[in-house]
Amino acid sequence: MTLATKKIRTALLLQFLLCGLFTFGQNATTPSSIHQSVQSYTDEIFDSLVKIRRDFHEHPEVSGKEKRTSEEIAEYLLALGLEVKTNIGGYGVVGILNTGRAGKRIAWRADIDAMPSDVPDVVDFSSKNEGVRHICGHDVHTTIGMGIANVLANQKEKLDGTIYFIFQPAEELNKGAKAMIADGLFNLIQPDEIYGLHISPYPVGTIATKSANVFTHITVVEIAYKASNNQEALVDFTKELMTSAQTYGPNAEFWDNNNIFSPELGVTNPNTIYKDYTALMDKLYFDVKKSKDTLKIRVLLNASTKERLDTFLPMIKNKIETSKYSKELLSVKFNFQKGLPVMETPMNNKELTNETMKSISSIYGKQSVIPLYGVAPLQFSDDYAYFQKSVPGVYFFLGGSNNEKGIIAMPHTPNFEVDEESIRTGVNYFSSMIIERLNN
Repeated sequence: MTLATKKIRTALLLQFLLCGLFTFGQNATTPSSIHQSVQSYTDEIFDSLVKIRRDFHEHPEVSGKEKRTSEEIAEYLLALGLEVKTNIGGYGVVGILNTGRAGKRIAWRADIDAMPSDVPDVVDFSSKNEGVRHICGHDVHTTIGMGIANVLANQKEKLDGTIYFIFQPAEELNKGAKAMIADGLFNLIQPDEIYGLHISPYPVGTIATKSANVFTHITVVEIAYKASNNQEALVDFTKELMTSAQTYGPNAEFWDNNNIFSPELGVTNPNTIYKDYTALMDKLYFDVKKSKDTLKIRVLLNASTKERLDTFLPMIKNKIETSKYSKELLSVKFNFQKGLPVMETPMNNKELTNETMKSISSIYGKQSVIPLYGVAPLQFSDDYAYFQKSVPGVYFFLGGSNNEKGIIAMPHTPNFEVDEESIRTGVNYFSSMIIERLNN
């Protein structure tokens, strides 16, 4: 998850403060014997998984340098009897669990890199690598992926098909997924579906997701004019135009971060105000570049849907071409150079999203799944999106906060901490989900 800001931290804190809206328990209808076996075996290996997670946390490695992490993962998967491929797109690892029976091919992805950080750790098992911390939860993601591999290897004789475990490097640089793909990942494996998760401030014991995009589509809109004596007027005109082109005015409830996760207006409400909008984050990013030939104005745009993103440029261009500044206009485009290019967002397949949420809910209880209806206008992304360009799948948010323990799992914040019970939740829920996808 990249590019955290103060607004992100504030909104996610507000999200956590609403934990009381959801039930922490995992009560459910009586699961089938295979899911009972999943839960029993997860309980058996849970302490060992916590040790693995803490080992990763004590030995974090930044993007592109995940050598020790990848070696630990490969050794673990080999001990489970999986076929293992290493050094894919850098320190990427792929484990292949082939049941020997025809069936679906399901992929699970976990990112493995840590981040540069000089902020002191908040846990007893703090980082031993100076200037590096697992401050985004990838140590938890990696451990859950390994735990799922362990559980499904244990249930191998009851399964059909093949499961691929993708351990991806360099997510924080937005490079790892593309590097693995460029290095022949999808020649090595041919998944029918792909799944993954990210730790989040939702309560431990819950997951949350929605179909389509789970983050906003973010890019920099660049408008270029010919250099003229009207530069200041052009800047003022463009600022006013861009501001008026967004969905909500400056005094709207949309801009109050207290509303992002409120039960009345927020993303968990079917009638959320964060469902269909374009928002120009001018207070965060508004850049004016002048030269003897051109005037370039760049603004950061958040769009709630791809359709909103695609229609914004022609709309702005039309407004300028029908203004008194039409002769000065050179171009209206998304900027893919310095600044922010379009930040790819995971695009969840509608059918798979509905089916997987339903299966987890039926096994672990309705309270275990939080349906989302909107996306907050915040600057998050995940290059897992590049896998979804080739393979349909779903990206989930895994709750890692615990109010009673004072734990708020806000990635990229100095006091980031995770309730390790989320490891049990992740292994249980998603092992059962993959089994349902394979056998049904």
